[in-house]
Amino acid sequence: MVSSERLLAFAAMSFLLIVIPGPSVLFVIGRALAQGRRAALTTVAGNTVGAYVLVVAVALGVGSVVERSVLVFTALKLVGAAYLVYLGVRAWRKRGSLQAAVATDGSARGGGLRTLWEGFAVGVANPKTMVFFAAVLPQFVDRAQGHVVVQMLLLGLVFNLIAVACDSVWGLAAATGRDWFARSPRRLSLVGGIGGLTMIGLGVTVAATGRKD
Repeated sequence: MVSSERLLAFAAMSFLLIVIPGPSVLFVIGRALAQGRRAALTTVAGNTVGAYVLVVAVALGVGSVVERSVLVFTALKLVGAAYLVYLGVRAWRKRGSLQAAVATDGSARGGGLRTLWEGFAVGVANPKTMVFFAAVLPQFVDRAQGHVVVQMLLLGLVFNLIAVACDSVWGLAAATGRDWFARSPRRLSLVGGIGGLTMIGLGVTVAATGRKD
């Protein structure tokens, strides 16, 4: 199985990648500002599941196809970027209705499931995580020990545990700041608009950056 040295080295590299805000973190912050603490944590859960789907894909060999094919990578990146822009536009258009969402604390069942799904979609289409898993994760596998797939799944679990902790901190911090905005419908509408514009800008950034080959 994975040695403690490899595990610690992978955890350290994962932490360095995770603490730098990327698509998932910025999406969590946008959700926290627009909908509050519960939506932020639900988004974190969705992101985590989506990221682990990428781990499974890499472990089963799909990741190598994505890494070698510029076409496949670009297609996935653009789909993720388009979805972020769509969510941002929707958040901007609904910014005036956030006061009602605060009153119900976002507890509607359908809303929670939708937020979970949106977090999953962003997590599974995150180009930063995709490249990390495809290019870096296999380097920490000790093929001489066998059980390569199990080793990758274990390393991916370590990554996701770190991501859950860090992303939750970001989300809770943003949600705490939102409480001040929630005291005024105008301020709440403003923060909803900011969250929407952040997601739109993030989608454009994701589409414009990445591999150049």
